[in-house]
Amino acid sequence: MKRTARTAVAVVAIAGLALSLAACSTPAAQEPSGPLTVWVMGDSGANFEKLVAGSGIKVDVVAIPWDSIDAKLTTAVASGKGPDIVQIGLSKLRTFADAGALLPLDDLLVDHPGLATSNFPAGIAGTATSVGGKIVSVPWTSDTRVLFTRTDILAANGIKSPPATWKDLRADAKILAGRGKGQYGYYIPQWDAPLPIEMTWSNGGEVIDSKGNVNFDSKAFQSAVDTYTGLYADGSVPTNSDFDQQQGFVSGVAPMLVSGPYLGKGVTTAAPELAGKWQASPLPSGDGGSVSLFAGSNLGIWFNTDKKQQSLKLLEYVDQPKQQLAWYTMTGELPTASAALADSTLNSDPNVKVYTDQLKTAKVLPLVSNWDGAVGTALLNALNSIVLTGADRKTALEGFFTATKTLTVK
Repeated sequence: MKRTARTAVAVVAIAGLALSLAACSTPAAQEPSGPLTVWVMGDSGANFEKLVAGSGIKVDVVAIPWDSIDAKLTTAVASGKGPDIVQIGLSKLRTFADAGALLPLDDLLVDHPGLATSNFPAGIAGTATSVGGKIVSVPWTSDTRVLFTRTDILAANGIKSPPATWKDLRADAKILAGRGKGQYGYYIPQWDAPLPIEMTWSNGGEVIDSKGNVNFDSKAFQSAVDTYTGLYADGSVPTNSDFDQQQGFVSGVAPMLVSGPYLGKGVTTAAPELAGKWQASPLPSGDGGSVSLFAGSNLGIWFNTDKKQQSLKLLEYVDQPKQQLAWYTMTGELPTASAALADSTLNSDPNVKVYTDQLKTAKVLPLVSNWDGAVGTALLNALNSIVLTGADRKTALEGFFTATKTLTVK
């Protein structure tokens, strides 16, 4: 994978810094005083401050917009001036690691049992926290996709239960779109690159070949494209890019969609009158079963922090099951700790239990550097050109295959 010139220069600079830092590891008692700087993605800064208020550790939380993280990362790595702790979306983990921004944690975790991989499900620890055989982050929040349906609207249109397969979903969506002008059966976010990958997985396919190369040229992916484009061909999905999925679901305009737990929290808050009228259920199946996306965020320690032990202490605090459950209450983001995912109160809500059950078969997107930009964007450009502008399917997909065939997880 080729790095940009700016990233390459940054990595060279980091190599020199790493050599000097390795010789001057600082015991916790000698670490400088002052707050830990924590980069939190999105708009969760205030909630993070509340979460760590009882930790006894002072923090300076900086909220970084998701769409600004690449530029922020490049600048911070090049200057060597970053935070002490950084939140990392899983699709960015390889990018952060390749840039040298993350401190390897293998040896440091020995003295912090609260961060041991055994505290987390196998699918969450390991491949979702490591790059190149080194642990460079710890699990924090998990996210998976499930199917949300307005069961009241489905029932009123003769659909007795949420669709169990993608074939059923397409058929049901067409029925629901027949309710009248401006009514749809399903919603496809035009920015959601993982959706066609989930469809591919559920069809029994993969998007990485046996040599570790990106490869979408498969029967399973073509079947996913059939479903994706078919929903548009049927008139079952809106074509405007600014469609609001939560509002569309609440209003009933789009009574079926795939989303994460945050949608359930949003609907519960915005439309309590819909209690009992909507349902979360497993992602529709194909020949490969119901396979969803394992997403979420990890926490990493910046490569040249002078507060390693304090940073580890804070990570151990926020990864306690109690704190992860508190974070779910605040934000709707699921825990990663096994004990928190198994919490009886959390799972007492049948919709939430769907999320925790779906995580058992969820898969992580391949750790290709700049997956979002290099693969996700190219995938969406190809599919959206077909369904929105009438581009030739064969030509669009061949262009996508060519653009991504040199990318690798190695």
